[in-house]
Amino acid sequence: MKNTVICISREFGSGGRVIGQAVAEGLGIPFYDRSIIDRAAEATGLSAEFIEQEEQRFNNSMLFNLSMGGHTVTASGVAFSNRVFEAESEIIRELAEKGSCVIVGRCADYVLREHPDLFSVFICADIDYRIKRAVSEYGLPADRAEKAVRNKDKQRARHYHFYSDRNWGAKEHYDMILSSSSLGMELCADLIAQAVKAR
Repeated sequence: MKNTVICISREFGSGGRVIGQAVAEGLGIPFYDRSIIDRAAEATGLSAEFIEQEEQRFNNSMLFNLSMGGHTVTASGVAFSNRVFEAESEIIRELAEKGSCVIVGRCADYVLREHPDLFSVFICADIDYRIKRAVSEYGLPADRAEKAVRNKDKQRARHYHFYSDRNWGAKEHYDMILSSSSLGMELCADLIAQAVKAR
């Protein structure tokens, strides 16, 4: 296998992270997800918890495109969110240079759009499947799970569009789009690995 970087974007509750881990294990290559936050924390001197909070604050601000008002800003006037994105992007590029790997989220498919052997995947699933997983896997209250799932998707779409100027989940940006509710997570992982090997 070439120096292939598999970037997985996913709807909330679709199991994209589990699928990514299975792909990495099956291909015998590194898997990166939350560890990118930890590395960004080291690079910026910010805590991982603060970075996650800042990402959440960004995602909840519909006015971020228009104004920095009410948003945490460094002394140099650069928003923490931009600083974090830049740090994460640099880490993603460094990981891609090291060798084949699987990266979940973090706009990695956009950051690595010039990578010569990028394989970009989008994992989706029907809403009922994702609600059930949100309750069983993440412990969300059943009466609020649907709203939480839909809000999380909106946050991911806004974040992705802000930094990439692309529409999150649009078919033209991915080599493969799979439904985990239709195929099952194990088959999704197998199909991704087979496609990568066949290239």
